Amino acid sequence: MDFSLSFEETRFRDEVRGWLRDNLDDDIREHATRNDIERSRAWQRRVYEAGFAGVSWPRELGGQGGTLMQEVIVNQEMAAARAPDLVNVIGLYMAGPTILAHGTGAQKERYLPPLLRADEIWCQGFSEPNSGSDLASLRTRAVVDGDAFVVSGQKVWTSFAHVARWCILLTRTDASETAHAGLTYLIVDMQSPGIEVRPLRQITGDAEFNEMYFTEVRVPRANLLGEVGGGWRVAMTTLMHERATLGVGLQVRARIALDALRALARETVVDGVPRSADPLVRQQIAQLSIEVEAMRLNGLRGLTRVLQGEQPGPEGSVNKLMWSELNQRIAETALDLLGPYGTVAEGDERAPLGGRWVHGYLRSRANSIEGGTSEVLRNILAERVLGLPRSR
Repeated sequence: MDFSLSFEETRFRDEVRGWLRDNLDDDIREHATRNDIERSRAWQRRVYEAGFAGVSWPRELGGQGGTLMQEVIVNQEMAAARAPDLVNVIGLYMAGPTILAHGTGAQKERYLPPLLRADEIWCQGFSEPNSGSDLASLRTRAVVDGDAFVVSGQKVWTSFAHVARWCILLTRTDASETAHAGLTYLIVDMQSPGIEVRPLRQITGDAEFNEMYFTEVRVPRANLLGEVGGGWRVAMTTLMHERATLGVGLQVRARIALDALRALARETVVDGVPRSADPLVRQQIAQLSIEVEAMRLNGLRGLTRVLQGEQPGPEGSVNKLMWSELNQRIAETALDLLGPYGTVAEGDERAPLGGRWVHGYLRSRANSIEGGTSEVLRNILAERVLGLPRSR
């Protein structure tokens, strides 16, 4: 396999790097986060106006008409430069590709351009209480009433629900069907009467996620994505694009975290000896390095599949599983290096590096739950890739 970029791809990469060098600074890195939504919107608009959001989307829908490889290059360079995630991440990597694949012409024209500009933020209504990661067991119901669906139920762990204008919502329209059948995929206006959003505060102190309550919310039939009862197929498009598109970026972010860990090992000194001189520490870092490289190669394998015109494959699920647990081990190793002071929370003057590592450690506990738990991903890979019998 040839991993090198073509002349045009190299030129495009250099253009992205140059733009980031001129437009990205520490103030943006610090403030353009989901906790400062207006600065986050401004950052995405700047990225869009430079031509680096929706690179592979059609020009007539607000995109750049570029290639998938150019899209990947942008994701890699953004991650390598430690640029903030684009605030409309769910719109860009989940809702947008799903609307492109299954939406009507009118839906594409209405939703995609403002999505790219971050004029309208999107959230995802998939997970539910008592369902865990078993998406097919969802209970939120949508009853057909004339030219609308009437939605009632509850969703949970919903990023950006408190600021979103639109929600991609998976519902059950046929209660007589079980599991994957009888599901319908809707686009819901978050300003509709009957929607209540409640923030969920995490162990880090942040409130990144929300729970949502739907009480007889009317959704126009024009907001149906795909067919009534065909929601599972549409949802699989969403999930495949989520893991495939983000896979390469996750690998780059894992490499950045590993580089920071290496620097920490060199800079942390005990009795006059840097921790990087400890053979056990070196062995830990070597193992983490092997895993980061394995993620990189697996991501390239998945990218090759898509560039050859195939649908995203299991590589995205493999990388999500690997990254979740690898990121946790990197954070755990950092706290071991820092010793007792490593657990001092951010905001305390005694916290090493401003408490960055302990915050990362606490946040990393969610990695193996969000986007599909590690247990569910292992079952998927065992049953659908290796052909092993079902566990139950």
